[in-house]
Amino acid sequence: MNKLALYCRPGFEKELAAEISEKAAELGIFGFARVEENQGYVIFECYQTDDADRLAREIPFNQLIFARQMIVVSDLLTDLPVQDRISPIIQQYQAIAHQINLTYSTELLVETADTNEAKSLSAFCRKFTVPLRQALKKQGWLQGTRHHKQGLTLHILMLDSTQCYVGYSYNYNHSEHFMGIPRLKFPLDAPSRSTLKLEEAILTFLSREEEKKRLNEQMYAVDLGACPGGWTYQLVKRGLFVYAVDHGKMAASLHDTGRIEHCAEDGFKFQPPKRSKIDWLVCDMVEQPSRISQLILKWLVNGWCHETIFNLKLPMKKRYLEVKKCLQMIEESLEKQGFRYHIQAKHLYHDREEITVHIAVKSLD
Repeated sequence: MNKLALYCRPGFEKELAAEISEKAAELGIFGFARVEENQGYVIFECYQTDDADRLAREIPFNQLIFARQMIVVSDLLTDLPVQDRISPIIQQYQAIAHQINLTYSTELLVETADTNEAKSLSAFCRKFTVPLRQALKKQGWLQGTRHHKQGLTLHILMLDSTQCYVGYSYNYNHSEHFMGIPRLKFPLDAPSRSTLKLEEAILTFLSREEEKKRLNEQMYAVDLGACPGGWTYQLVKRGLFVYAVDHGKMAASLHDTGRIEHCAEDGFKFQPPKRSKIDWLVCDMVEQPSRISQLILKWLVNGWCHETIFNLKLPMKKRYLEVKKCLQMIEESLEKQGFRYHIQAKHLYHDREEITVHIAVKSLD
């Protein structure tokens, strides 16, 4: 298997192709990306046979911005017999069983791309999963435990009922979600659907243990561009006191909590109250990404906060280039100022023409 399949939001295939090509080249691995607009995935074909497996192990999945999932795959299986789709799939896995220990596999996911056309296969995928899982277990596979260091997830990416990619991912370096998409329910008492963006960001960037330590009732946050309160809602729900900065009105339900102070000010001019120690800054303002990046940097460098989650709205063209430019500017500025930091960026499922960034400033040298 010399290919990677990487899932993404339809329309962002070019950005993902540029990103995976760049990350592979940094490891001295070369190949080419097969891109079809709005198909919801990219196939990166390596020139050397074993390089796809190396990429799946060595590129930290949490450092890929536009990928929802990363799996090593076979050549495309076509013309699957309607009466027996399972045998060709088993044969593909048997062909790699001497290289990859499939007894460590823990789970089977029969998936599609996140497009309306592909999702019409959902019912088929659910039905097909049961007999395929049984057949894989008869081979002695799917016997592993999720916590094993070498644990694998087996993936079947269905293009239609007769075509699929057969593959696997490493459990320590993939998305644990089906199709790489977390299933979140919209809270009925939330002021806006944007609340799901921050909820997904917290689940993506922080472990459960980190969330409890770093988002709790002892902490204070600032939400720039807060109206009507979708992001503030997530912070208040976790016990934080929030300075909600926006000229617009905040939802009455948030005022009723007693955990917010509405500051009717410009988010670019607002400064934290002098006697308040701000732990978190969040920001979902619609503005040029370079301007938002400068704003966030100002807060971090001035010591006004030590952790932040914010969105960068992307331009119509050269989106990956703009993302790289903004993140590079932030990193270089923090390093120049002597800060130690951790930074992650992700194109979340609930993001559209934007990415979400998390930065934690650890300490000063």
